[in-house]
Amino acid sequence: MAKKKILLVDDEVDFLQLLKARLEANSYNVVTAMNGKEALEKFKREKPDALILDVMMPEINGLEVLREIRKDDQKIPIFIITAFSNEERFKAANQFNASGFIMKTSDLQAEIDNINVTLGIAAKYKK
Repeated sequence: MAKKKILLVDDEVDFLQLLKARLEANSYNVVTAMNGKEALEKFKREKPDALILDVMMPEINGLEVLREIRKDDQKIPIFIITAFSNEERFKAANQFNASGFIMKTSDLQAEIDNINVTLGIAAKYKK
């Protein structure tokens, strides 16, 4: 079975590299982007199986990227990740059909497990 490709988007280099390494250790191919503009370009070019988007980024924030992608693709799993959660962000992410909301301070392995489950379910419905 081919490895799933995840587009990981975060402007914090250390966190980006940490999560990339954890995802790769869990058998994912990981493509990274440092901002929303780069994320939209790589989404079109790389055709990932899922995205993990930071909320607060320069140029185009994660919620704007989510909104843009949902205009063309309602099914791709998209996880929003942030260090600063509030009800408004949660509602905005849900409004555009985010697949999950991940806190940067949470247990990363638990979140990777959630990503695994969501991608497994999405793969069943893609066929």
